[in-house]
Amino acid sequence: MKAVVYDGPFKVSVKQVQQPKIQHPNDVIVKVTSTAICGSDLHMYEGRTAATPGIVFGHENMGVIQEVGAGVSRLKVGDRIVMPFNVGCGHCQNCEEQKSAFCTEVNPGFAGGAYGYVAMGPYMGGQAQFLRVPFADFNALKLPPGREHESDFVLLADIFPTGWHGVSLSGFQPGESIVVFGGGPVGLMAAYSAVLRGASEVYVVDRIKERLDKAKGIGAIPINFDDGDAVEQIIRRRKGKEVDRAVDAVGYQAVEKGGNTEKPNAVLESLVRVVRPTGGVGIPGLYVPSDPGAPDEAAKKGHLMFPFGKFFEKGLTMGTGQCNVKKYNRYLRDMIISGRAKPSFVVSHEIKLDEAPVAYEKFDKRVEGYTKVVIHPND
Repeated sequence: MKAVVYDGPFKVSVKQVQQPKIQHPNDVIVKVTSTAICGSDLHMYEGRTAATPGIVFGHENMGVIQEVGAGVSRLKVGDRIVMPFNVGCGHCQNCEEQKSAFCTEVNPGFAGGAYGYVAMGPYMGGQAQFLRVPFADFNALKLPPGREHESDFVLLADIFPTGWHGVSLSGFQPGESIVVFGGGPVGLMAAYSAVLRGASEVYVVDRIKERLDKAKGIGAIPINFDDGDAVEQIIRRRKGKEVDRAVDAVGYQAVEKGGNTEKPNAVLESLVRVVRPTGGVGIPGLYVPSDPGAPDEAAKKGHLMFPFGKFFEKGLTMGTGQCNVKKYNRYLRDMIISGRAKPSFVVSHEIKLDEAPVAYEKFDKRVEGYTKVVIHPND
């Protein structure tokens, strides 16, 4: 089959690889109808992780079941399903407590597993024509048959639940104000989730015009940090008041004004400055224990400066970590079906598999409006 394969920093290609097979009675094989390029794929693409050439990318996957293992009881051939990016066993303590992003069985020695991602286990990615889904009864979410809502449902694999999760991590309550740092796909989903959940004000901080325009389109207030310090802009707009909650949807590759200089703790510092005393912070943005391309030696080891004194003084709370997709995905699916949510507004391009290398390059450069790319591998 054809698949998107990592060849080295800033280079992927579409190659022929071995088609997956049933390895365990609880597996299913899916013909992939849609798979998305994620911002976290760019960390690997840019050589900012320990990823080695040969990895098949893709953790945002959906499709139709082609083959079912003998131990699968709730799924059948022909079912249309979407898979959480995190692979869970379904029976460890964390999975039983709805913390499937931190499954302790699927990837021993590491908290959690995922498709097509460095250090996240032996699970081939889904930017390919077919995908093996382990523990399928647990990991697959059934969808209505056909192709309706295709570009909405594929976002249930990661970014829509992750955006919702980021807002939840902050401790958000309806009626509160919130700022989201980062207007990429996850940041836009966090802002959209806050709007859906009844925020009084939603701010989105970025410097890319297309992202800020999309934020404005969903009712958020765009803040361009190239125009000046984002925190000062927000507090000035609020006549001296800080916000109730804040979400970091940027992570460790944060940049300063102009976008040319990385400062890994830039957003972390801003979170503490912008949130009112006793408010809350949610961090779904990715931070890593090692970063070979970091700007200083401490950051290369995952050690970042953080204003903990001010954080303590203000009595802030913080929630972090990857999204437990299964905690949210069936409810968000039903919001899509009912017409209450349409997250596909974030999708800028839908392409065939052979177009993936060019899409990676343009998405990484944030050019030509590439904000979210959905690949249809079998079209």
